[in-house]
Amino acid sequence: MKITELHIDGTARGAIEIARSRLMWAVIFFAAGFLLLAGRLVSLSLFQQTGSPHKGARGGAKVIMTERASITDRNGVVLASNLKSKSLSVNPRRAEEPELMARQIVNILPNVNYQKLLEGLKSSKNHRWVQRKLTPKQIWAVNSLGYPALKLENTEIRTYPHGNIFSHLLGYVGVDNQPFAGAESFFNDRLTDPERSDEPLVLSVDLRVQYILRRELYSSMKKFKAIGAAGIIMDVNTGEVIAMTSLPDFDPNLVSSPKGKGMFNRITGGVYEMGSIFKAFTIAMALDAGIVTMKDGYDASKPLKIDRFTIRDDHPKARWLNVPEIFTFSSNIATAKMIHDVGRDEQKAFLKRLGMLSKVRLELTGLAAPLIPKFWGEIESTTISYGHGIAVTPVHLITGVASMVNGGRLISATLIKQKTVRHDEKNKSEKNLLIKTSYSSGQTLEKSQIISEKTSEEMRNLFHLVVEKGTGKQAKVEGYSVGGKTGTAEKAGVGGYRKKDLISSFVGIFPVDKPRYVIFVMLDEPKGIEETQNFASGGWTAAPAVGKIIKQIGPILNIMPSQDKKLKYEDYIMVSDH
Repeated sequence: MKITELHIDGTARGAIEIARSRLMWAVIFFAAGFLLLAGRLVSLSLFQQTGSPHKGARGGAKVIMTERASITDRNGVVLASNLKSKSLSVNPRRAEEPELMARQIVNILPNVNYQKLLEGLKSSKNHRWVQRKLTPKQIWAVNSLGYPALKLENTEIRTYPHGNIFSHLLGYVGVDNQPFAGAESFFNDRLTDPERSDEPLVLSVDLRVQYILRRELYSSMKKFKAIGAAGIIMDVNTGEVIAMTSLPDFDPNLVSSPKGKGMFNRITGGVYEMGSIFKAFTIAMALDAGIVTMKDGYDASKPLKIDRFTIRDDHPKARWLNVPEIFTFSSNIATAKMIHDVGRDEQKAFLKRLGMLSKVRLELTGLAAPLIPKFWGEIESTTISYGHGIAVTPVHLITGVASMVNGGRLISATLIKQKTVRHDEKNKSEKNLLIKTSYSSGQTLEKSQIISEKTSEEMRNLFHLVVEKGTGKQAKVEGYSVGGKTGTAEKAGVGGYRKKDLISSFVGIFPVDKPRYVIFVMLDEPKGIEETQNFASGGWTAAPAVGKIIKQIGPILNIMPSQDKKLKYEDYIMVSDH
């Protein structure tokens, strides 16, 4: 049989060609649409738009955007961070059998108030929060209820993994991540910047040092039954705050409102008369102005009377004292006579340059202003010379003391980790330039020369004498050269000073020959004990704490032990005289 070829002509053939053409165009349109959708999918994956739950990170990696950036210490340890969480809400308009629903919810969430919840379920609103931060077990139980009116919403919670340790420094946030106090409040704009949510805010503090400071402060506060304590450690060459603690404190994971004694930050919010530590400023200004030399001195054989006031020494030597002895034995009488030679105007101008008459610059909110006398007369000038009649924050004090020992430069305290760059490329090992910036202004902070390098060296030697031969002996640490000064001041009350209520403090410098760090410890109303012969002054209560802190943080901060430095001006001290 011969195969017959079929030929299609005319109208039939034209219809087939038209159908084939239409089919080809349909295929082309479908292919174009598919390619368009595929391209859009790739675009969304690689180039995320603002407001999406992901953000392209450096190097092409993707990270989850959070409502607040994390905060870390100088070594990258997380101090505050946001975590994803589930929160329970309800739409009252869809709530059936509100009494039964309320009882069942309270059985699962015992912290929820039944009456308030019932009122909410009966309201006309379409959204009410029931409880934030549900546990996995609570989430499962809520889902098991099966109520359409209940909704588990994705939220974020701020968590502080170290609890109380950084509470005053960090502050805390409310249920809706609104900031309260501390770095959370000061850096709020930075922490909530959506473009920088993947960049942690790096602070200058060191978790290890902070832990030691708080532990020793807490131990001393309990030992001497003080009502509070405060401590701060600062790098004398950069102004970086390495640790800062105020006691009592609080757990930022649990707090919901700024109430209670533990919320008060003694470091930045309290001002105190600092007692004899202020003698360092009086002696430094007299030495720097050439009014006295180390060989000069004053007669401290008997109390000094000014108008109706009588000035006495707590550790009377009842003789003529040279400058090293005045500082080592902490003579009020000789210091008062010295400031008379310096003059009231120069004293006020010096303390103003030192920053003692205005608020400090530090990246925290709620900074207290110093209390200074309205009238700066002779008696005011006299008492201020040895630390009474003027009240400052611990930040004021530690910043001022740092400038006395770091070569005479006043460097503002900061909570931002600083950077240094090479200043002299030909001699890299010797010269570094501190690039210090203020986070609030973004501008370089100027360093003021308060006293000369020569005077600063003399002050370092005087601080060393206090620890080796004077009132600060209990701050001595084997293997480290330590300098310091005690401070004891009666608290002011109605109608005068309360003699038994003391602010006892000690400021320590180490290594004193080449200072790196300054430490301030303060106890509020400590009580004397048998071990201290019932004394509660700074030398008996705060100085030992500073010694214990230095012993522990020295190795952590890479401060190598050194041989005992020969005491300069040791021959000026008559230690046999009582």
